[in-house]
Amino acid sequence: MNQPAADNSLPDQADVDALVRTVDRYIDEYLSQRSLPDNLRQAIRYAALGPGKRMRPILVLHSCRAVGGTMEQALAPAAAIEMVHAFSLVHDDLPAMDDDDLRRGRPTLHRYTNEAMAILAGDALMGLAFEVIVTRIDSPALCSAVIGELAASTNDMVAGQVYDTLGEFPGDMPPRDRLEMIHRHKTGALLLGSCRMGALCGGADDAKMQAIDRYGRAIGLMFQVVDDLLDVTQTTEHLGKTAGKDADQEKLTYPSVLGVPASHAEVDRLRAEAHRALDELGPASDPLRGLCDYLAVRTK
Repeated sequence: MNQPAADNSLPDQADVDALVRTVDRYIDEYLSQRSLPDNLRQAIRYAALGPGKRMRPILVLHSCRAVGGTMEQALAPAAAIEMVHAFSLVHDDLPAMDDDDLRRGRPTLHRYTNEAMAILAGDALMGLAFEVIVTRIDSPALCSAVIGELAASTNDMVAGQVYDTLGEFPGDMPPRDRLEMIHRHKTGALLLGSCRMGALCGGADDAKMQAIDRYGRAIGLMFQVVDDLLDVTQTTEHLGKTAGKDADQEKLTYPSVLGVPASHAEVDRLRAEAHRALDELGPASDPLRGLCDYLAVRTK
């Protein structure tokens, strides 16, 4: 297999940091002007503006640029997808779900505050995500399309949590098919939705949207395969979250189903697939190529 070169295509950290600051400022400004109880606003800020890669909003911004748009056109959905992601992490960490005490190197929100506030802050983040789109996108048609993508992605992510936590598969579905169903929903849905919302904001035609869609599906699955590998190869201190929990909870993961070497091969396959999808978009998609390569080799 011809694998894409990684070393010279990884994103420049200064550029990534600048995008993160831009998204964080946008979210913080929106929260500042929104009437909320102070303790709720503080909890939301803790969840949404703490340390993190901001990969989903960056995908929104780069996907918009890749199809000919500007960053400013995509800031509202970039903020919205990060709010939804933050809500999902807050609820995923609760005792009734994964029961985790550590997230991004800090206490999880229900440990930092309490369970009631964590539940309510997560609820508020999901509502605020849709609110920021409605209040910041002027075009009714674009607003409707972006809301549709965000709603579908959010619901698919929730379905993935059900598959992962509670299970609900046909009895004859092979383990690998179950695993892909979990990952394409639980993690892949928001990553794909990020790409599609950015492309919508950039005015993508059908051909460009199809290219973005193929890219988003490939990296959405690849991201979680890498996550599965990191859970068995990295320490809690390095990851900033509890390592080894997948094995402890006997969850389906790529290493448990395919083994570690075959999981690495799957990352390489999906990485190449994502690169091929971007051929339709030319040099404007180079930042997306760099993100793909970073996601394939990340260590946390």
